[in-house]
Amino acid sequence: MRFAHLSARDSDALQLAVIDGDEAILVSDLLSPAPMTLQQLIEGGDELLERVRGAFAEGDAPRHPLTDLRFGPAVIAPPIILAVGLNYAAHSSELGLKTDTAPTVFTLWPNSLGAHEATTSWPRALSESVDYEAELGVIIGRAAKDVSTDEALDSVWGYTVVNDITARDIQFAEAQWSRCKSFDGFTPTGPVVVTADEIADPQDLHIWAIVDGQTVQDASTDQMVRSVATLISHLSSSATLQPGTLISTGSPGGAGYSRDPQIFLRDGSTVTVGVDGIGELTTHCRMID
Repeated sequence: MRFAHLSARDSDALQLAVIDGDEAILVSDLLSPAPMTLQQLIEGGDELLERVRGAFAEGDAPRHPLTDLRFGPAVIAPPIILAVGLNYAAHSSELGLKTDTAPTVFTLWPNSLGAHEATTSWPRALSESVDYEAELGVIIGRAAKDVSTDEALDSVWGYTVVNDITARDIQFAEAQWSRCKSFDGFTPTGPVVVTADEIADPQDLHIWAIVDGQTVQDASTDQMVRSVATLISHLSSSATLQPGTLISTGSPGGAGYSRDPQIFLRDGSTVTVGVDGIGELTTHCRMID
C-alpha cells in the first residue's frame, strides 16, 4: 500500500490517506477511530495495518482527486532521522572524502522535513552552494535492537524518497554535518511511503535526480557500499531503532558540487529526485536576499 499526508489546498490540516493511482482515500473514512499520522499507524503494529488493508479492500470509501489536495511530508515527527553519508563510492570520490570502515552517520533536525511540490527557501547570506542528493528512505516498523543482517529487513515498515539537500560550504567548514543539511525544508520526503511488501529488493531500485530539466544523478541502489540490511544491523547494534525511525541511506554520484561547471540549487530552481517503485519528489527553491 501507499500512504501520504495530505491537506486541502486551502488548509494546513494534514490527514493520513491511502494513495491509489491519482486518487486518495482518507484513512479516517476507512476506520473509526483512525490513525491520523503515519507514525500512529506504524505504532499500531501489524494488526492496525491489516485493518486498514481490509477496509480499503471493501472499496466503498469516498475518493478524492490528488489534484484537489496538497502533500505534506511523508513522515511527521519521527522518533529520529538518521542519515548515512558516503554510502556510494562514486559520491565519496567526487567529494574527495574517504569511505570509512564503518558507516558515517549523523542526524537531521525535524524542522528540515519538507513535502512534495513544496518550496524550500534559504538566505543567500548563509549559502550559495546548496546541493541536491537523491536518497532512498527507510522507515522502521518495529523496535530493532541487535538485529542480524539476515533479519534486518523484517524491521522495515516501508520506503520513501528523500532529497538530502546540503549547504556544501557549511559542510566543509564544520566538523559535523547536521547543520548544513538541516536548514528549514532541507529534507523533503515523499510523496508517499510504500509498505515494505511492495519493494521486493531495496538493493535493486533505480535512483535519480533532475535539476532544472537536466538529469544529474542516474544510478541504482545496488551501488550502495553498505546495503539497507547492513545499515540497519549496524545502527541497531548500539541503539534500539524505534518504530517510525527514518533512515536516509546515502546518495549516488552526480552531486552538483563535483561537476564542472558546478551545479547548485538557485533561486527558482526545481529539483526532482526519484526512486523506482516509490515515486518522484519535487522541490521548488527560493534563495532569499
